[in-house]
Amino acid sequence: MGTLNKRRVLVGGLLAGLVLDISETILNVAVVGEQWQQVMSQYGLQESSAIMVWYYLWGFLTGIATVWIYAGIRPRFGPGPKTAVLAGLMVWFLQYFLGFFGYGLSGMFPMNLVLISLIWGLVEMILAALVGGWYYREEAAPATA
Repeated sequence: MGTLNKRRVLVGGLLAGLVLDISETILNVAVVGEQWQQVMSQYGLQESSAIMVWYYLWGFLTGIATVWIYAGIRPRFGPGPKTAVLAGLMVWFLQYFLGFFGYGLSGMFPMNLVLISLIWGLVEMILAALVGGWYYREEAAPATA
């Protein structure tokens, strides 16, 4: 068995993060942009460059974490798309579902906005995990004498 390839975790994670950032931009501008504007207005919030930088950074960090999880579970589940999808589902459940669903239940965000975001997020996480998993390869095990 090889060892964790940190460089491929990083690069694969950045590729996965790019998928997430592009997808989130499409979602939050073209698909639910008006609804988000209403929610932000309701709470007296405005978009800023600093917030946008944070959200793009979030995408890249999420991508890196997803590929790191993929690399970690790969020895047990085997390399390939099935394992990448499992890693993506794990991140979606822990970050998207558990982190966001309560806002809809509490009434802070409209439930249809939450559901659209969760479904979109499920698809984007699977795609991002597949891209990151496709790129990832373990380092070769050192030869023993």
